[in-house]
This record gives sequence, structure tokens and C-alpha cells, in this order.
Amino acid sequence: MGGRDVLVSGKTPFRIEVPYTLIESGQKGEKPMIVYLHGFGQNVRIFRRKVDALLNLRAYHLFIQGPYPIYDESRKRKVRDWGRSWYLYDGEQQQFVRSLELTSEFIQEVIDKLIRLVDVNRLALVGYSMGGYQAGYFALSRWKHVNDLAVVGGRIKTEVFRERSGSYGHLNVLALHGSADVSVEAGPQRESAAELEEWGAKVDFRELDRGHELDDAYVEELRGWLRDSGYVDEGYVED
Repeated sequence: MGGRDVLVSGKTPFRIEVPYTLIESGQKGEKPMIVYLHGFGQNVRIFRRKVDALLNLRAYHLFIQGPYPIYDESRKRKVRDWGRSWYLYDGEQQQFVRSLELTSEFIQEVIDKLIRLVDVNRLALVGYSMGGYQAGYFALSRWKHVNDLAVVGGRIKTEVFRERSGSYGHLNVLALHGSADVSVEAGPQRESAAELEEWGAKVDFRELDRGHELDDAYVEELRGWLRDSGYVDEGYVED
């Protein structure tokens, strides 16, 4: 009986279509671009509904969907409606960081493609939960391009960048967390925010009396912070 020999074993890239949506709000002309990264199990349509109030800001609003589909075991939803994730994580940090980098390259590709078509003067990232981890990694790894970063219910992985060179003096950061969040504890995010502030970034850590779910209280806090940071809110009426 003949043996069984593995002759070739390797890896090859496989591409999957990932949707994104670019929305323009407000008067024409130069303005910021806000990139939105949803939470685990969400998609661009779900996230857009959740942060609808932010579309009152005069900006280009770019919603990108996570590249990794989450299989719907019920088989009741079309693939386009499946939830998505941003990275692969099995508890091993090297895999985690590699996955964050690969997805950041994908996000950068989308931004670079679109930024040539519109007049952008400022770039912000808004990430929730899993999307917050991804947004934080993107902002710190591509610090030359990002002006504003808002992470809700996630954590900015500053420990990944302790041995890397970076200049964060221009970076404006909101670390927004729920004191009753049992999915992602607030303490580690508070520590990461303090470390990033030591590196020169302008960091605002805020805790709300909320859980992990992204609700209107979080969205209004985001909206106010962006408005205070210089974004024009065309739906805001002062008392």
C-alpha cells in the first residue's frame, strides 16, 4: 500500500466583497470625514440607524462593514444581513495584532479610494465595542492621518504601541464607557486613556451610568463632543 505524502502546503489570499456607504451631509465644500466602525455582530445598516443623530454633523460620513461574516445558523437571513466582525481573536496576542493590522490596511484602502473624490480637511474615527478596538489601533498605527478618535465601550490598545515611534500631540480622543458595562470593563480603558494622554494626545475619558449597549445617551455624548471639537452640527439649536 502506498504512503500519503503532503506535497505542497501553503496559503493564498481570498477576497470577499465588503460593503461601505459614504453619505454627505450639510453644505457643499471642504469638511471632515467621519469613519464609523460598528460593534460585533452588527453591520453598516444596523449601525447607521443607531448613530443616525450624528448625521446632523456637516461631514462626509463613511460607514464601513467588518470584513468577517458571522454565520447565521438559523439560515433565515441573507448573507447581506449577517452580522460582521473586524478581526480574528483566539486569545493569542500576536494573532490579534496581526488581524487588527490586516483590517486596518483594508480600511485605509477604502479611505484612500474615497478621499480622492471629496474635499476632506479632517479625519475622525468613531468605533463601538469591537469597532472601538479596531478604531483605536487604526488611529495609533496611522497617527499621521487621524485627527479625532472616539471609542465607545472598547479599549485603546496602547500597550501595542509602547515600543513604536509615534507622534500623538495632534490627536483628539474621547474614551466613552459605561460604568455598568459588564462586557468590557471601564478600568482598563481608563488606564489606556491616561497612558495615551502621557504620550501627548488630548484625551477625554468619560463614564456614563449605562451598560454596554450603544443607546441614545452614548450617541448624544458623541455628538456633543464632536460639536465641541469644532464639527458643525446643523441640527443643533442652542437654548
